[in-house]
Amino acid sequence: MSTLSDLVYAQGRSTGADIEWLHRLAGDGQLLADLAFADIVIWVPTVDDSFIAVAHTRPSGAATLFYRDIVGDMVRPQWRTQVRDAFTRVEIVDSASPDWFEETPTRVRAVPIVRAAGAGEKSPMVVGVLTRHTNLGEARTPSRQQITFNDCADDLFGMIASADFPDLAAPTSPRRGAPRASDGLIRIDVDGTTTFASPNALSAFNRLGFDDELEGESLLEVATGILPKGRDFDESLPIVMAGRAPWRADLEARGVTVSLRTIPLKDHGTRIGAIVLCRDVTEIRHQEQELITKDATIREIHHRVKNNLQTVASLLRIQSRRTHSDEARDALTHAMRRVAAIAVVHDTLSEGLAQNVDFDDVFDRVLKLVAEVAASPNTRARTRKTGTFGTLPSEYATPLALALTELVTNAVEHGLVDQEGEVEIIAERTEDRLGVKVRDTGVGLPEGQVGRGLGTQIVRTLIQGELSGTIDWHTLVGSGTEVTIEIPMRYLGRTQS
Repeated sequence: MSTLSDLVYAQGRSTGADIEWLHRLAGDGQLLADLAFADIVIWVPTVDDSFIAVAHTRPSGAATLFYRDIVGDMVRPQWRTQVRDAFTRVEIVDSASPDWFEETPTRVRAVPIVRAAGAGEKSPMVVGVLTRHTNLGEARTPSRQQITFNDCADDLFGMIASADFPDLAAPTSPRRGAPRASDGLIRIDVDGTTTFASPNALSAFNRLGFDDELEGESLLEVATGILPKGRDFDESLPIVMAGRAPWRADLEARGVTVSLRTIPLKDHGTRIGAIVLCRDVTEIRHQEQELITKDATIREIHHRVKNNLQTVASLLRIQSRRTHSDEARDALTHAMRRVAAIAVVHDTLSEGLAQNVDFDDVFDRVLKLVAEVAASPNTRARTRKTGTFGTLPSEYATPLALALTELVTNAVEHGLVDQEGEVEIIAERTEDRLGVKVRDTGVGLPEGQVGRGLGTQIVRTLIQGELSGTIDWHTLVGSGTEVTIEIPMRYLGRTQS
């Protein structure tokens, strides 16, 4: 399915600022649909003087009119004139009589979507039309809550037509558990006094410790009375409770956490009150805190493992320096380097929350370590990495780092022994595979004759056994050796950088 951005860009009549405005409005589509008890559709103009639907939200507390997705459809002839009038006259246009849609009586309201003037613009811009489609087939006597919700929706529609909503100063990407209209709605006047509180909103405040009625009370004073004495609280809370800014905050008391979102209501730029949405998110916040604690514990474990491995590497280095046997010294040096390479992976994991690692960062650090340790006094090796490995799960980062450590070490110690040359590591990442080539400009090896030492055995075990990949050694034309590794992506996961 095409995204809102794709559909708007395809019409060739909108700017980046228009799309951002439409995105923010579509993000509040569910709020508008729930307040209006109606389907909400956003239309943008096309080059052939028509309109195309780029977003649609169904109400959660009422029957929808559109059982099939209409995003991407052109405006129907029965709505075209009304939508065009709202767009060209820049005013809200209501249907004169009930409109029949698939044998269901409906009422349609068309609201021009006006974007606030940006830099270099002298006046607001009309960027589309929002339509509200109310199902009249289930008409019944509205409750006080439904009347208030509809009044709030009408206020927001007026703000949409005067470029006062959405407010780009409001935070985006709400935390998990952001309040919705059905979770609890409080309406306050310009002085911050509650004029309406839904039953769910009143229940949320009752759980916080407020036992009276909210209506007629200053919401800010109510919150002040609830907050435990001497405890720190969200600095934005007073502004949110007074309805002065489109911000969010949490109110905590008696072990209960209520998430709040304020939407100031305006009439042609003049503040007339506010909507305060509230939701009991106690369990959600507890889960978030548990995840944070677990993530911190995992990071600390990786940090301690890294420290322990670095200690082991240091002990191996000290032992190698005190060993008189060249063969034993080489074995200890190789072991030290392998342990250090594993420590680099754990060090990277200790720095982030995810159990995936940026392998390019890991390998750059490993490559520097290998080049320093493997080079001898008579060998001058230059290492170079091209391409991108991307992001890999931690369980694959360690074996791949170890395997590449062995291959680069072999290229320096054996391919470039007592000479100057280059080792190049080429990474190619696609959706289906990860390909790596380790190429040196050294003496090469007879075709088909691969070493049988411990390093080669380790590489085979890691690539073929743990990563289910393939590995091949061959001599380049002229000189040098090239090792090719192929690892299927189904074993590495689908995440890429």
